[in-house]
Amino acid sequence: MKSDGYSRKVLTLIFCLSLFNYIDRQVLYSVFPLIKADLRLSDAQLGFLASSFMIVYMCFAPFVGYFGDRIRRPLIIGVSAIFWSISTLFSGLVKNYGQLIFTRSAVGVGEAGYGTVSPSFLAEWFPVGGRARIMATYALAIPTGSAVGYLLGGMLGQHFGWRAAFFIVAIPGMLLGVASLFMKETPEKTLRSEHIPFRGYAALFKNRTYLLICISQSIGTFSVGGLAAWMPSYFVRTYGLSVGRAGLLFGAVTVAAGIAGNFTGGWAADWLHRRTKRAYFVVGYMSFFLSVPFGVAAVLASDLNFSLAMLFFAELFIFAYSGPYHAAIVEIVPVTMRSMAFALDIFILHVLGDAISPFLLGVVSDASGLSVAVFLAMLYMLLGGVTSIMAGETYKKDFHAV
Repeated sequence: MKSDGYSRKVLTLIFCLSLFNYIDRQVLYSVFPLIKADLRLSDAQLGFLASSFMIVYMCFAPFVGYFGDRIRRPLIIGVSAIFWSISTLFSGLVKNYGQLIFTRSAVGVGEAGYGTVSPSFLAEWFPVGGRARIMATYALAIPTGSAVGYLLGGMLGQHFGWRAAFFIVAIPGMLLGVASLFMKETPEKTLRSEHIPFRGYAALFKNRTYLLICISQSIGTFSVGGLAAWMPSYFVRTYGLSVGRAGLLFGAVTVAAGIAGNFTGGWAADWLHRRTKRAYFVVGYMSFFLSVPFGVAAVLASDLNFSLAMLFFAELFIFAYSGPYHAAIVEIVPVTMRSMAFALDIFILHVLGDAISPFLLGVVSDASGLSVAVFLAMLYMLLGGVTSIMAGETYKKDFHAV
């Protein structure tokens, strides 16, 4: 199937939805210092705000995945976007810590619905040979949305209070959600009417390559999720920056590195895919290994500018594996259970990743300092390189690839 004008429209709308998905998610982190002071919270309590979102997000995903392989995915995408946006709006109306946990958990419900079905829905609109680049473009919303979330959260929080940040970023998601309700289902999905039962999840556990992809992503997500939650606070505490400036600098580095990393990873995987079927995994393990020395240097640096430069290269390599691994899942899982596959992927990568890392880094920070917590998160990326190599080997054996 060749991409056409409608495919590009789908890409544009899905990218915009993903953008506000991460804006609504990450705006919380940039106003951590303001919420901490207003509600008088510890670092562990702040970290649990992020973890509560991820716990709900990952637990709800498998149920959406089951229905995502049965009903129109545009319906799930649209309703989910509207729901998470309304929940974000209510996050600005809370009166105490318990209410804030509830509203951020509700955001997790909406984003689980979207994140489960959107990758396969988007990929199926494009031919196999270019899917790594398409999925890299899709994944580009992660750093871009995160950066915008940091920027808006920091600026709006500093000038108008942290509640205003939630009010403003919620509105676009509602409008995009309504527009999504009118998208068409993909021809590939429409032609396949088989329905996989809920126990079909068991079959995914027998796919060794798929599981190793999920584990590799969980390692990256643990580190990235922890850094996303704590790096703005790290710059505030280490270099004495204001909340607004910390959000601006970290956001700028993240979006620049994200753009470079996603396009580099997607282009490299599609180019290498013409030479070896294991291209997705080669790009994967190289991105993990190359991110570590730069990340460690960013933490050990005593100069702000040098720390930001090293952080840029660390994030560039961290983001490079995202597009290839999304494309790999689409390749190794049948179309009739791709929503279930991405749902289980979401569950695994978050239950072992950023559902626990913001809280754990907060605990380490309370005990030993935030610099130690960030340093350990950087080193953990080495394990992702090892599991990525293992994924490439099982792909070669189980799918007879070279």
